[in-house]
Amino acid sequence: MEFIYSLIPVEVFWSILLIVHGLLSVALLGALTHQAFSLIKVVNRANPQSSSVMHRFSAVQSSLYTRTVCLMWVLSFVFGGWIYSKYRIAIRIPMEQQGMWLTQGFFELKEHLVSLGFFLLPGYYALWNLDTHESSKAKKYLTITLAMICWYSFIVGHIVNNVRGFGS
Repeated sequence: MEFIYSLIPVEVFWSILLIVHGLLSVALLGALTHQAFSLIKVVNRANPQSSSVMHRFSAVQSSLYTRTVCLMWVLSFVFGGWIYSKYRIAIRIPMEQQGMWLTQGFFELKEHLVSLGFFLLPGYYALWNLDTHESSKAKKYLTITLAMICWYSFIVGHIVNNVRGFGS
C-alpha cells in the first residue's frame, strides 16, 4: 500500500475505490433489474414490434445475465469489503459520535443483506442453470429478492456517503 500512496494521495486512492465500487454496483443493479423485470412482466413475444419502454426493458433473454450478476456481486462485495476498512474508522466512528443511529442501523442492515445475497448466489446460479418448470417459481422469487437487496444497498450506500462521505 505504501507504494500506491507514494504515487497518489491517500484520499484520492479511497475515492477511486469508492468510484469503482459504485460502477460495479450500477452494473449489478442494471443486470439484476433487467432480469427481475423479465420474470415479472409477461412479455408479448408475438408482437416484437411493440415500442413500449417497459416491453423493451423486460424483453431480454434473462438467463444471459446470470453469470454477470454473480461476477458483479462478488466484485462489488470485495470492493465494498475493502472500502469497509476505511468506513469503520473514518466514517462510522464520527457518525456514532454525532448520534446518527438510524443511518447506522440502515447501513448495518445493508451489510447483513448483502452478505445474505452473497451466500444465496450458488443457489441462484444453480436455479438459473436448471430448466425445469418446478424451479421457475424459486428462480423468480430468488432473483426478485436479490434485486431488492441490491436496490436497498445501492440507495443506503449513497445516503451514507452523502451524510458523511470520504473527505469529510
